[in-house]
Amino acid sequence: MEKICIVADDKIPFLSGALEKVARMKYLPGSQITRKDLMDADALITRTRTRCDSNLLEGTGVRFIASATIGYDHIDTGYCDSKGIRWTNAPGCNSSSVRQYLVSVLLFLAVQRKIDLKKKTLGVIGVGNVGRKVAAAGEALGMRVLLNDPPRAREEGNRGFVELDELLAGADILTLHVPLNRGGTDNTLHLVDEAFAGRVKKGAVLINSSRGAVVHEKVLTEAITRNNFSDVILDVFESEPGVDPALLRSITLGTPHIAGYSLDGKANGTTMAVRAVSRFFGLGLDDWAPSDIPLPGQQEISVDGAAGSLYNNLWEAYSKTYDVTSDDRRLRSNPDAFEQLRGNYPLRREPPLYSIRLSHGNREITSILEKLGFSVP
Repeated sequence: MEKICIVADDKIPFLSGALEKVARMKYLPGSQITRKDLMDADALITRTRTRCDSNLLEGTGVRFIASATIGYDHIDTGYCDSKGIRWTNAPGCNSSSVRQYLVSVLLFLAVQRKIDLKKKTLGVIGVGNVGRKVAAAGEALGMRVLLNDPPRAREEGNRGFVELDELLAGADILTLHVPLNRGGTDNTLHLVDEAFAGRVKKGAVLINSSRGAVVHEKVLTEAITRNNFSDVILDVFESEPGVDPALLRSITLGTPHIAGYSLDGKANGTTMAVRAVSRFFGLGLDDWAPSDIPLPGQQEISVDGAAGSLYNNLWEAYSKTYDVTSDDRRLRSNPDAFEQLRGNYPLRREPPLYSIRLSHGNREITSILEKLGFSVP
């Protein structure tokens, strides 16, 4: 029986070697995959850089698309459904990685901006796989948390959720975890517009690690000038891989769409994509998982609880696993290298892989570190 042909984005980690025994593999840069490349393909394994629509797929042999990403706005789902092309994404695959990014941001703000997180309210807009974990992290840090998710509120009832106006009025730190919906009841395209900026609590912090077009960047730039926001942290940009230089200069932290880029999150996405392809074509790899995920050089972190404040100690521990300022520096030093910075992202593993050797600690810091995923023997 002839092997199926699969075209795959060549930047999907751990994929090489996974399917070669059961399929003919063709690896290409995601942004450069063309219709010609897919003429004899049965499946496509992709990231967000491949726009899967009629221009790419019409007349090809593609029957199945597996995206190794949490988002799927790069897939024209209506077109695929109309042509009988099955598609999947990887929901929740990098949710813990985005939580890691957000915790690093929050601790950065606590240390560098002298913010007492226990006296602040975190507003989570979009409470899916990622938003749930971010909310739990905020609570672990002692923050009051407000949740806004209209689709979930309609389905589950309003208990536990607040309207957007209430969240904007009450939240000191706003974090966006919504899909990019272009129109409809739950439109999120340019969710952060003039009305949004005009309703936020004066001096609020805005964090966007969802999709760039959720924020109207021209409006945001003007809002920063008016001091509507004290700090803005962007991991995603409206015209990425292009970045507006003026906007980058005006924000507190800017990173090249890597919030979900821990190796753990990448491995989860690849695992879900491979298993989905296997199930669809009956390839016998339904339980496949990568076995060669690199480990960090040092998995034990020493923290002296007597040296510095609670937030300094937490930052000392957390920044050993991930320091968001390092990605900010890399982007600012070479904004034109946005795609290269993503494609050649350094090793990053999540807190559960680390243990904390805590001296002079107390119950509070131990509890927080454990809630953030660390082992504290």
